[in-house]
Amino acid sequence: MTDVVQLASALMAAESVTPARGAVFDVLEDALLPLGFAVERRMSGHPPDGPVENLLATRGGYGRHLAFAGHVDVVPAGDGWSGAPFVPQLREGLLVGRGAVDMKGAVAAFVAAAARVPVDGGRLSLIITGDEEGPATFGTVALIERMRERASIPDLCLVGEPTSVASLGDMVKIGRRGSVNIWIDVPGRQGHVAYPHLADNPVPRLLAILTELDALVLDHGSEWFQPSNLEVTDITVGNPAANVIPARATARISIRFNDLHSGVDLASRVTAIVHRHAPEAVVTPRISGEAFLTPPGALSAMVSAAVLEVTGRIPELSTTGGTSDARFLRALCPVVEFGLLNATMHKADEAVSVADLEQLTEIYTLIIQRAWSAPTT
Repeated sequence: MTDVVQLASALMAAESVTPARGAVFDVLEDALLPLGFAVERRMSGHPPDGPVENLLATRGGYGRHLAFAGHVDVVPAGDGWSGAPFVPQLREGLLVGRGAVDMKGAVAAFVAAAARVPVDGGRLSLIITGDEEGPATFGTVALIERMRERASIPDLCLVGEPTSVASLGDMVKIGRRGSVNIWIDVPGRQGHVAYPHLADNPVPRLLAILTELDALVLDHGSEWFQPSNLEVTDITVGNPAANVIPARATARISIRFNDLHSGVDLASRVTAIVHRHAPEAVVTPRISGEAFLTPPGALSAMVSAAVLEVTGRIPELSTTGGTSDARFLRALCPVVEFGLLNATMHKADEAVSVADLEQLTEIYTLIIQRAWSAPTT
């Protein structure tokens, strides 16, 4: 199954809401084995974030090693579809269905590209996880550990996330901002609203905390990154009674930060502000990833040249957008991201142009061929 539309359709038809397991990996394995790949599938992790199924496929035992990284899990379909979300349909040049662009289309394009290059041309790996759209606790991290156990570290890595904005090839990601979510729990003492001196209302303290946090200007951006931003994403009191002062108030904030910060430093800064207003408050940070940059160089130039040759476009090098599994893979080798248009990802009637799938396959083919002889930086 090396036709890109046929393979993309088969992957999309295998319903794989995160965490993905089973059928979608069967489809991918069946496509890779005839192409000479050795395929290893493993379940990793434990509840609540696991177990997660992952796939590591390798071909060739020598030469420059290019890895393609991606995921076959998808977000839930949701409402508003014009057809069945897991029954892919061709409509006026578009392949419609959940996962079309994020990111089963790109996975299919890379497999189709691998089928076009000689088996003995160099070394290829596919690093495919089933939980990129979920907690990402036991996915790519577990695959990286396995690659280290096997002493199979790639020289270059391409992540197939949908990076294009208006036209295929208009953007390549060379880095990502970091992400930290922080939960703030302010305790109080419950009581009757008519007797406030016998209670301790935590809500005013939480409001003071959030007001100060919302006013923070973390930075004004850096050479390759936009300014960091802090957003309040949840406020909860959970008080069903109108005449009761609540016993606690909680909030959650999310910070997307550039390379001027670390997740630990930002968490410490938030904690200091919280404790200034509420010394007994509990602050719980969860760092999803640090900001990283693959400086423009041979890898981004190689990808850009392949894009230019196929599409006639010179891609913008960017660090915008959310996090991806590139935040883990950058510990192995230089990594860039390039894939399909992101306009419909996570939306109803997610769709990819058949022409874009075919062009992406051509681009990936050129990248594979040139990666085997390209410098690593």
